Amino acid sequence: MNFIEKCLNGDVLMDEIDDYVERWSDGEEGKGMTLHDFLGMTWEEYSIWGTKPSILPVILRSKRNGISLDDELGAERLSLAARAGSAEEAEKMTNWLRRIEKI
Repeated sequence: MNFIEKCLNGDVLMDEIDDYVERWSDGEEGKGMTLHDFLGMTWEEYSIWGTKPSILPVILRSKRNGISLDDELGAERLSLAARAGSAEEAEKMTNWLRRIEKI
């Protein structure tokens, strides 16, 4: 079972990902596997996580929901915008999400 699967099962916590990376780097686990496969991520998910680790909860949510990361990010954006009290507030929320690179 990979890190993502263990995380979704509740066997490990999200903040344990660095331990998994270290075990892979030290050759203790995942021999013959790429790191992203060992972690249970697609190359796209891994590439984003590598530059923006705070995306991990969204990656996990996409896996739990059985949808792509792009679709999960789109759903998150729509959910936040839908809670806005006005069109102006929704636009501000969308701009903020773009600034923090969530969309």
